[in-house]
Amino acid sequence: MSANTLQQYPKIGIRPTIDGRRRGVRESLEEQTMGMARRTAAFLQDNLRYPDGSPVQCVIADTTIGGIAEASAAVAKFKTENVGVSITVTPCWCYGSETMDMDASIPHAVWGFNGTERPGAVYLAAVLSAYAQKGIPAFGIYGEDVQESDSENIPGDVQTKLLQFAKSALAAAIIKGKAYLSMGSVSMGIAGSIIDEDLFQRYLGMRNEYVDMSEFVRRVEEEIYDKDEYEKALKWTRENCKVGANNNPEHLIISDEEQEKQWEFVVKMTLIARDLMVGNPRLAELGFEEEAGGHFAIAGGFQGQRHWTDHFPNADFMETILNSSFDWNGRRVPYIVATENDSLNGVVMLFNHLLTGTAQIFADVRTFWSPAAVERVTGHRLEGPAEGGLLHLINSGSAALDGTGEQQIDGKPAIKPFWDVTDEEAAKCLEKTLFRPASQEYFRGGGFSTDYLTRGGMPVTMARLNLVKGLGPVLQLAEGYTVDLPEDVHRTLDERTDPTWPTTWFAPTLTGRGSFSSVYDVMNNWGANHGAISYGHIGADLITLASILRIPVSMHNVDEKRVFRPRVWSLFGTDNLEAADYAACRNFGPLY
Repeated sequence: MSANTLQQYPKIGIRPTIDGRRRGVRESLEEQTMGMARRTAAFLQDNLRYPDGSPVQCVIADTTIGGIAEASAAVAKFKTENVGVSITVTPCWCYGSETMDMDASIPHAVWGFNGTERPGAVYLAAVLSAYAQKGIPAFGIYGEDVQESDSENIPGDVQTKLLQFAKSALAAAIIKGKAYLSMGSVSMGIAGSIIDEDLFQRYLGMRNEYVDMSEFVRRVEEEIYDKDEYEKALKWTRENCKVGANNNPEHLIISDEEQEKQWEFVVKMTLIARDLMVGNPRLAELGFEEEAGGHFAIAGGFQGQRHWTDHFPNADFMETILNSSFDWNGRRVPYIVATENDSLNGVVMLFNHLLTGTAQIFADVRTFWSPAAVERVTGHRLEGPAEGGLLHLINSGSAALDGTGEQQIDGKPAIKPFWDVTDEEAAKCLEKTLFRPASQEYFRGGGFSTDYLTRGGMPVTMARLNLVKGLGPVLQLAEGYTVDLPEDVHRTLDERTDPTWPTTWFAPTLTGRGSFSSVYDVMNNWGANHGAISYGHIGADLITLASILRIPVSMHNVDEKRVFRPRVWSLFGTDNLEAADYAACRNFGPLY
């Protein structure tokens, strides 16, 4: 995103509430209560980052909050400080509805200190009851073990919940007010590319922006891009992007001269798409002030097929580079761009990115390979995480370069936030990637498809947002691992589809229940043809974020102990958490 946008990250407001009784009670609690707030702020600032890598900022109320006057003063301060998340902390009893934060448009959590000297937990229960009664879902944080009253330690279980809430709440706050940019319209009848403005506006607090793909032609022909950056980008592309074998039949192979023209065109497309999304001050200097503003888009999608790709080079290179965490300008925040303008997959890519800071893999959930089928076709018997079968995740031509898995954490394959990616790791991602001349039978206008194989052994989470008439948005997710196959086995399976496209072999973790009874059941219950794949087992964070946005989760394999939702969800039932989630989301309705 542009520097102008990055300056507007929302902050976390910390509200230290206190027993308002003067003449001894309040005075004895002032230092302990404000100290709790300061430690909470320091903990969050030390452990969370914004998408640009800068530390998360917290704002503490000027005074402890013992009643409505001080609560209102905190609201006023938070508004001037761009606070988008509210966390109340207290070691003691306070007056519930008099001290609570009543802003229903932002996420709330309350940490009640577990100590016997003062009833912080009693206040926690009382204020959460008030939140439920007033229809403002709030998260309750209560440590499992009793602490001494003078303890300055934040227990491990409290730390986990603070981070899980704050990370998810910040994601919701960052999205608010931004745009999704549709570059083109509906691709090949894919329902996810039929933009549902109700989803974006009421559930996400976003707006929708649209440009026709002819805008790319206009900007190419009228040279509405930074020519100096274009020359730099083209040079970098020639030096770093290896062209792979041409898989087209002889009569469809284009000349070297035409191929070079296509390289020039797709590099220009990349610059133009980025400028459309977030703007570019350089364009104003070149006399294009209107175009310099961009569309304030935190995510977008490009239609491509078929109205564009039947005549022009495809967007595979453009999408690959923008979704990656580095390019000719070095390491940077990935731009979230959905293939085929599948906005529902783009939204989940955005969720995943904001929760992890990492680049995302966009993929078709293409094929379930049973152990029997793999052995029949290749003679190889699947084992380890893949013993129950595999899902072949393969997009039709693009995926973030980070998806190669050529970055490392503790010596193991990984996808890291851009600020942790080294130049050597970026170079390895490029080294393991081929840009193959696009299949002319699919893409008549040519272009270059991204071809790589994701390294196995990475913990990943695949997720998808679906829309159901009468119900609204529904999230589903599957945690699991990427898998290495013997080279000949991979080649045999991969060549049964299009070998010029990027492949990730995925083994979801099975639970023996419901949709996770088998890998086949995961595939059979997946709601659409696409999925967004993120590094890490982030299912619990996605569930928390979904509850903030009032989006029910229809399918997940996250242990119930990791699930963290607003406390009021338990009042809709504690035996069947899935049914309670649906009921609570339906009851409270969209966040906006």
